[in-house]
Amino acid sequence: MPGRAAHGGATTTASPIGADAAGADVLTAERAHLAAAREALRRMREHAASLSADMAADWVSRMYLESLLDQRVAALADHPDTPLFFGRMDRDGGQDRDSPDDEPAGKRTGESAEQSVEEDELTTMYVGRRHVHDDGGDRRPLVLDWRAPVCRAFYQAGPADTMGWRTRRRFGFRGGELTAYEDEPLDAPVHTSALLTAEIERPRTGPMRDIVATIQPEQDVIVRADLGRTVCVQGAPGTGKTAVGLHRAAYLLFTHRERLARSGVLIVGPNRAFLAYISSVLPALGEVRVDQATVDDLLGAPTGTEPAEASAVKGDARMADVLRKALWRHIRKPEEGLVYTSGVARFRVPDHEVREIAAGLRGTTRYAAGRDMFAQRLAHRILVLMEQRGGAPDDRVQDQVARSRPMKRLLDAVWPKVTPELVLHALLSDADALRAAARGVLTDEEQAAILWARPPRSHRSAKWTAADRALLDELGDLIERTRSLGHLVVDEAQDLSAMQLRALGRRCASGSATVLGDIAQGTTPWSARSWDEVLGHLGQDGEVTELAVGFRVPGTVLDFAADLLPHIAPGLAAPRSLRPGAGALTVRPSGDPVGDAAATVRGLLELEGTVGLIVPDAAVGAHAEALTAAGVPHGVLDRESTGDGDRLQVVPATLAKGLEFDHVVVAEPAAIAAAEERGLARLYVVLTRAVTTLTVLHAEPLPAALRAPAAP
Repeated sequence: MPGRAAHGGATTTASPIGADAAGADVLTAERAHLAAAREALRRMREHAASLSADMAADWVSRMYLESLLDQRVAALADHPDTPLFFGRMDRDGGQDRDSPDDEPAGKRTGESAEQSVEEDELTTMYVGRRHVHDDGGDRRPLVLDWRAPVCRAFYQAGPADTMGWRTRRRFGFRGGELTAYEDEPLDAPVHTSALLTAEIERPRTGPMRDIVATIQPEQDVIVRADLGRTVCVQGAPGTGKTAVGLHRAAYLLFTHRERLARSGVLIVGPNRAFLAYISSVLPALGEVRVDQATVDDLLGAPTGTEPAEASAVKGDARMADVLRKALWRHIRKPEEGLVYTSGVARFRVPDHEVREIAAGLRGTTRYAAGRDMFAQRLAHRILVLMEQRGGAPDDRVQDQVARSRPMKRLLDAVWPKVTPELVLHALLSDADALRAAARGVLTDEEQAAILWARPPRSHRSAKWTAADRALLDELGDLIERTRSLGHLVVDEAQDLSAMQLRALGRRCASGSATVLGDIAQGTTPWSARSWDEVLGHLGQDGEVTELAVGFRVPGTVLDFAADLLPHIAPGLAAPRSLRPGAGALTVRPSGDPVGDAAATVRGLLELEGTVGLIVPDAAVGAHAEALTAAGVPHGVLDRESTGDGDRLQVVPATLAKGLEFDHVVVAEPAAIAAAEERGLARLYVVLTRAVTTLTVLHAEPLPAALRAPAAP
């Protein structure tokens, strides 16, 4: 039995059937349900806005309650161009319930119903981005949040296991208006959904959209993984790995809201343009308070540069051992004991006891905690001496001794206060200090690569590089513990150094992570060669899942780019696309790539969707000038911009990762490949940013690894 789709009064499927009145009647009933749900959501938001925090017992509680209420109101916002529901499930006897008045009521009441609706309570359910109920006494659910356990069937039910449901209905929308529906009998062979395909291929404008209406079964398994599990997703271009990671964050926040509200969730992306691109996804799903950051935001923006050889050594995991040794070398051998005077009495801890206490603590705890413990143990030894002389000191006396001037002098001499900057400056400025800390860990050549040729006068005047920032973070954790979050989502993780991964791992040490990336898209000198390596540096035991089927990148484009895989990631199988993409790829020689690119993008702007002109970094200025001279409106992406406001973006090749455009023009692929050590991997990234069409313009021959497509 084929699936059935209706558009207005006409019906179409994979096997089209004619128009009928029944389809129009169903659409009328479903539109009535949509109107009722929107009205109910409006009342829910008004009710939330009317609540007051004045009942709180104190000012702090009132501020906290007000914040929660504000979040609740924001989460209930109705976006008129976004459908409240996108699917419906019916059991036997439920298929004819096309009026919202026929919906069954849930047994439970209150907001907990968002998570606790039982499957056996429903014969029909609508699946949407957030929970909506009416304001009757039973608070009947009009729309169920896609994350509720009962809604798993919408994504997972099929001929192999109908999960107790008979029919899945998908809806088509234009803006916020319901325009079509398609029914799929769950006990029949799987067919290609016209509405699903149309939604996947729909041109995009502005930021990334959520994929909640098109999540595939294999993606849903990842999204609903338990909070305690770290999941690593190896995803080829266009497989939706980024969207899966964001939807997992939304699912975990829904399922473990109270716990994660305390511990926090953080999304880490490669650059600001990427974060801006994904910024609308979680708010569209009702999650309005999730932090997003780049690695530079977390570790500190670099203020200096250095050769790639130095960065590669500093990014190596062995540097953790070097830093640990360098830090603990700041503890000095005591030259004298501790003398404490109380009234006319003098109490002395001899130097050999001071050495024993320091040696017993050295390296067993964090540096700052060890300094405090060193003072307390010395103070306790003084208390023992006081008791031996007949005194009766208590804890207050011990604290007084620990804070005394003689104790401070001894601490500064033996266990001085340090900062990460001070320790790293001392290490990189002094060949002898570096040799002592790196002995048996780094080779002489590696030490020479990271030793400063012209050390800054002090750590305050040092220009720290991106690699240095990760080392400073490591030292910071050796001195004082880094706070751990409840869950961390890391995208493009294959490009992070071992030391950067260790820094992120500290931020989920007591939580879990979702690790996303593609080994084939590794473009840094220290890019990971395996996900086991990445998980090891993060300090997480996780399972690796592969997404190899692309939904967004046309097949002809993906096949063209896949020629590079044997050269950049020989262990990976070539991805495949569900979209053949006939006519999506154009590769042509050009005597004037800059001028031809301007003319090409002008034509593409007449089509629907976004346009990305991706060029070698050194050619960005020339292309931008050509577009300006031709009167073509455009934006230019850089490391600080977000790419908002212009349908056409000129994109440096090094910033293309993670982005997506309906139409992509790539100028001079050979120059992109030749610009850096892993240039072919960069080119693979660039060639897979297209959703609808890819045009490649080249004056220089294509890289040898890239075969020109056969003429049609």
